Amino acid sequence: MNLTQTIKEQAYKLGFSLVGVTTSDPLPHGNIFENWLGQGRHGEMTYLNTPRSLVCRARPDRILPECRSVIVLGTGYPSPSVVNSNLDPLPRGRIASFAWGDDYHYVLSRRLRTLVRFIETEVGHSIPNRWYIDTGPLLERELAQRAGLGWIGKNTCLINPDKGSYFFLAEILLGVELEPDQPFIHDRCGTCRRCVTACPTGCILPDRTLDARRCISYLTIELKGSIPVEIRSLMDGWVFGCDVCQSICPWNHFANSEVDSAFTPTLTRQDPNLLEEMELLEADFNQKFQRSSLRRAKRKGYLRNIAVALGNLHNPEAVSSLMTALLDDPEPLVRSHAAWALGQNGNTLTRQALEKAAYTEADPLVKLEIQAALAN
Repeated sequence: MNLTQTIKEQAYKLGFSLVGVTTSDPLPHGNIFENWLGQGRHGEMTYLNTPRSLVCRARPDRILPECRSVIVLGTGYPSPSVVNSNLDPLPRGRIASFAWGDDYHYVLSRRLRTLVRFIETEVGHSIPNRWYIDTGPLLERELAQRAGLGWIGKNTCLINPDKGSYFFLAEILLGVELEPDQPFIHDRCGTCRRCVTACPTGCILPDRTLDARRCISYLTIELKGSIPVEIRSLMDGWVFGCDVCQSICPWNHFANSEVDSAFTPTLTRQDPNLLEEMELLEADFNQKFQRSSLRRAKRKGYLRNIAVALGNLHNPEAVSSLMTALLDDPEPLVRSHAAWALGQNGNTLTRQALEKAAYTEADPLVKLEIQAALAN
């Protein structure tokens, strides 16, 4: 067994379900990424538009000058089909399935570190290396396609013909030459446009990119400020991420997916009780999500999302929690979205709460939201 095959076998033993190898040659589609940035479709993700990102994104050798090979690895996580439909009358939110278990950065970083140590043991000396789990300036889906793991679908996700698209990607840049796999050259989306038409906000673009500014995943995770008013009502009950464009994909319907045991779903993270979540204090949030990807939204972002979901569900039981948030929450971001949500659940009681808040609120942006909610 040669070194490349030995490394792949070890990667499978560590829990990776997809392993491919490609070269460190420049990637040919860096211009698409730059054009996407130039159109502002990255929103507030300014880390994508730094000089280092622009220089390195399509050139692994500029991240690691000694790079000779790139190992691309995939790890499966649950598809939304494993969750039961709601059987109770409580207003419940929706969380993208990648966040149902522990934060994948914690889990996969340990495996990558172990795999690098194994490789160095095999060759008998230390090797220049860098590894990333969606944190480095790399066009990782294009690297994965060149490593033979799948094709980039119309929904912008990497799709493997056997395992679908519910998997995390990670990369190891290595200063040793390995045997590269053949690129995956087939586009198996064909004429299908289900993901494009199913997207609630219409963020998927014809060139297999998306406008992050309209993407529910971006809005609930990456966006730190106010969610655009014109999009809020399109977000349904999503409070962290979105699975629509993957769940509608036929390749996921027939996938022989392998869910990594490290990402076993935790019930409370699948369909949270929005009334309970709306009452989370800072310490409660930090304790509850200390090992979860949901920490990325921080409390104020998460409760902002919860408020929008409650507004969209039009559940009368939400009024009390939203009123409390509007009058007492320390974060203007939460108060402003609670005001919007109350405007969607309009009755005499909510109007009284909004009118009271209009007199006591000091933040100008929150006051604007209150006035809009009263007008609504």
